[in-house]
Formats: sequence, C-alpha cells, structure tokens
Amino acid sequence: MTAAQAVLALAWAGVMMYALLGGADFGGGFWDALAGSPRRGYGQRRLIEHSIGPVWEANHVWLIFVLVIFWTCFPIVFASVASTMYIPLTLVAFGIIARGAAFAFRKASTELWQLRLFGGAFALSSVVTPFFLGAIAGGVASGRVPAGLAKGDIIGSWVNPTSFLGGVLAIGTTAYLAAVYLTADARREGRRDLADAFRHRGIIAAVVTGVVVIGGIFVIHQDAPRLYSGLIGRALPIVVLSAVAGIVSLALLAARRYALARITAAIAVAAVIWGWPVAQYPLLLPPHVTVMNAAAQPTVLRTTLASVLIGLVLLVPSLVWLFTLFQRSRHAEPD
Repeated sequence: MTAAQAVLALAWAGVMMYALLGGADFGGGFWDALAGSPRRGYGQRRLIEHSIGPVWEANHVWLIFVLVIFWTCFPIVFASVASTMYIPLTLVAFGIIARGAAFAFRKASTELWQLRLFGGAFALSSVVTPFFLGAIAGGVASGRVPAGLAKGDIIGSWVNPTSFLGGVLAIGTTAYLAAVYLTADARREGRRDLADAFRHRGIIAAVVTGVVVIGGIFVIHQDAPRLYSGLIGRALPIVVLSAVAGIVSLALLAARRYALARITAAIAVAAVIWGWPVAQYPLLLPPHVTVMNAAAQPTVLRTTLASVLIGLVLLVPSLVWLFTLFQRSRHAEPD
C-alpha cells in the first residue's frame, strides 16, 4: 500500500466515523422534531439530549479530520469540490452552526416560545445539514465536479437526481441510526416505553430507507452509469453486506435485541459508506482524477500519515473513554 492509499483509507475511515456518530446526532434531531407536543414529547427529547449532549461536539472532530486530510494530501480534490460546491458547503456550515447554537440555547431556555423556536431550529438544521452533505456526495460520485477551481456547474453539480438521492439517503440513514441507538439508551435508563417507541421508528426508518435504496438503483443506473457499474462489480460484496446487515438489524429490533442491533445497523451504514470509494477506485473525481495524480508530494503524504497515526493514538482512547462515561445508566426522568 502506498502512502497516498494509506492516507485515503484513513480519511475514509474518518468519513465513516462521522456518519456513524455525527450522523446519529443529526438523526436525533430528526426524531426530536417528530416527538410531539412539549408535554407528550418531553421524555423522548430528554433522552435525545442525554444521549447526544456530551458528545455531539466531539463527533465533529471527524469532519474536521477529513477536511484537513483532503486539504493537505489531495489539494486538487479539496479545491475542486470546495469551489464548485461552495453553495451546499456553505449551507452545511450554517446548518452545523445553527444546530449547535439552537441545541445549547434550548437547554438554557425556560419560556415556551423560546423552546419552540430553538427546538424548531435544532430539528430543521438536523435534517437540512445531512441532506446537503448527501447532495455533495452524490454530485462528486456522479462525476459532476471536474478538476480545477470552479470548473463545474455551481448549481447542477448538486441539483441533480443522484445528489437528491444522496440527500434523501443521508436523512434516512441518520434517522435509522439514531432510532436504533436510542432504543438501547432507553432500555439502559429503564424506559421500556421509549425503547418500544424508538424500536418502531427504527423499523419504519429501515424499511423506508430500504425502499429508497431499491429505487435509487434505477436512478444511479440512469444518472451515474460509471458508479452503477462499480457498485454491481467490484463493490458488490460490500453492497450485499450492507443489505444483509440491514435485514439482520430489522430482525434484532423486532426481537428487542437492541445492543446487537446497534452493531448490525452500524455495519449496514458503514458498508454503504465504503461501497462508494470501492466502486469508483482509483478515481477521486470521475472520470479522470485518480488517487495518484491527485496526491500531494510523497514527503507531505508520509509526514501527514505519521502525524495522523500519532494523533489517533491520543484521540481514539480519549473518545472511547468519553463515550464510556456517558453510556452509564442514570435515573430516568419522569414525563
């Protein structure tokens, strides 16, 4: 494995971690919006706040990590995507900022109108942000970002069938992950009523997302044939793994095996994340920009790789300890 391939693999592992952890945070906001009235939805919102409150800022570390890696090691890819996709990228930035501010202000608010205002902003940004992230991914995967500064269509690059599919899938997978994660959190807190509520939502989210995926096959076949060929070729085992893990997750949710369902749900989503690069490898920006001709100088790659490995030795144990501390049980609060 070359230094460029190793750095790219680490960067994509960061994408996966952001999808699994940060994505579940966005999904929590989705379910927060559907929790109902302040009185009826109090228990659900308190569970969501407790689950994501201590770690939601830490999860953005993975997004920053990915951006820095591409900026440093694959500068042509970073510059091309940032200059062509600056509209959805700006909306993503606004969404992340608005979501964090609303989440913090709502916890400190006491007036009903304030709770509704900040709660609505938190929920809306939790849906909008993953949609635009998925739209960006769809535009890149379908070959709508050519190499060079602002060489692509600043509107058509992210307003197209594959981008729309990517945005909808991003919302569906984040909602699915959040529901599955929250079932185990609710059971650990002794709230079997909430566990059942999120169990039902997880099953619905999984079915709806599965239907979107099936329909998306035809969208990709028509709109991104190169990506489609890779998905039914080299990446087919990963696609099958995602489907199998998703079906197993449904069975585990139905059987109320929530801890195991978390694992299989994460595998299903992680397989989707890895299916894309495997399908189009060695291309980073289809149809011409490959890993090797987009990579920085070997010295930069080796230095970055060494720095990342040292940083991960420090970061990963800290994050594991953080999650461990806040996964411990507490007394559930009444509705």
